[in-house]
Parts: sequence; structure tokens; C-alpha cells
Amino acid sequence: MLGEPVTAPDTGAARSRMVLIEDHTILRDGLRALLELEPDFQVVGEAGNGADGVAVVRRMRPQLVITDIALPGASGLRTIGELRQVDPALRVLVLTAHCTDEYIRAALQAGATGYILKDATRSDLIRGVRAVLSGQQYLSATVSARVVSGYVNGHGERRADNLRRITDREREVLRLIALGDSNKRIAMVLNLSVKTIEKHRANLMRKLSLHNTASVTRFAVQSGVLSSDEAVAPAPQTAFSGG
Repeated sequence: MLGEPVTAPDTGAARSRMVLIEDHTILRDGLRALLELEPDFQVVGEAGNGADGVAVVRRMRPQLVITDIALPGASGLRTIGELRQVDPALRVLVLTAHCTDEYIRAALQAGATGYILKDATRSDLIRGVRAVLSGQQYLSATVSARVVSGYVNGHGERRADNLRRITDREREVLRLIALGDSNKRIAMVLNLSVKTIEKHRANLMRKLSLHNTASVTRFAVQSGVLSSDEAVAPAPQTAFSGG
């Protein structure tokens, strides 16, 4: 979730119980002060390291833990896993200065349900806390951008890996299919039999997990085999037999 306001619940309801795990006392004090400006938030415990944080959670049974991932002793990532073992329903919001793909991915895989940077505004922090308490996942804007970038780059790497799996001849066929040429036309251009072209098409379909001309064209453009200006939009009914 990103950017959507999460309104405060009815103040007549019980306050949401939270534990803070942060090794810098002055930051912990400031965080407590910010949170307790909200009438429905209650900080019921604090800790300066992961082991103490787990002990506090066992004793206080909060709904939410806000933790850094750079902690003395056991890492914050390990602490997240231990916290979720104590209470699988516990919500964990990471508040940290670290914004690398590796940290973000590892924290989410460990069980964090939110990830916010320490340069966030108060409104972003409160929005994130409310989102996580309501059962949503929350990533602050910078973190969300990193996640999306990593996803896109990862797909680009997979396309490059797939492209390396095909032969030079299959790559030629791929390009001509994406240009909208029929099997007969491709056979003429490459001086091959139609049956050979059909075999190359079948191999491309299998190796690249492509199912029709539209997916071939999309893959060719995304992998750089064909520019978007060269691509021909196939007819809606186009299948991958291409006569």
C-alpha cells in the first residue's frame, strides 16, 4: 500500500498496543512521543536490542512492533522472525535508515508487514502504522520505488537469460515473427523450408514460454531484439501456428 490515507479508528475503542525496538535512546524517546500524540496508540514497551525486544513482546503481547534492522547482538532480520514465532498474528513495521534491495526483500521475507525509512515524515509514519495495524502491507514511497525497480530489473535479467537459451537461427525467426511475417515468408527470407520454420517456432514457444504472436512481439521488444517502432501489432485472433 502507498499513499492512501488510513483514518483513525473510533477513539472509544481500545488503544493499539505497541513495542519499540531501537538501540538509540533519543530516537526511541522521540518515536514514543510522536506515536502517543495519537489518542488510539499506546506504547507498552521498549527495548534497545532484539533479544530484549522479544522478551518484552512475550510479556506485553502488543499488536505491533516497530523495529530497526540494524540492532546490537542478533540482527533485526533474525529478530523479526523470532517475533513472529512468539505471535504469528503480530504485525511488524521496520523503521530504518537502510534502503537496499537486499534489506527490503529480506525484511519482508522474514515477516515484516511494513517498511519505512527514518527520513519519513510524521504523517507517513502514522499512515504506515495504521495501515499495518489494519492488516495491510505498507511501504513508504522510496521503498516502494526500490521494490518496483528491483522487480522490473529482475524481469529484464530473466528475459536476457531466456534469450541466451535460443540459437542464432531461432533469434532470426523470432525477429521475423515479431515483424508479422508468416511461416512461408520467413522460409523465403531465410531460404529454409516451411517445415523447418515451423520447428523453429515450436522451439521458441517451448524455450521462451510464449504462446502466440502477440507474446512473441512483446518479448522481442522487451528483450531488445526488435524496437517498438518496428513491431507490428498482430491481429487479435493470431495464433502461434502462423501459416
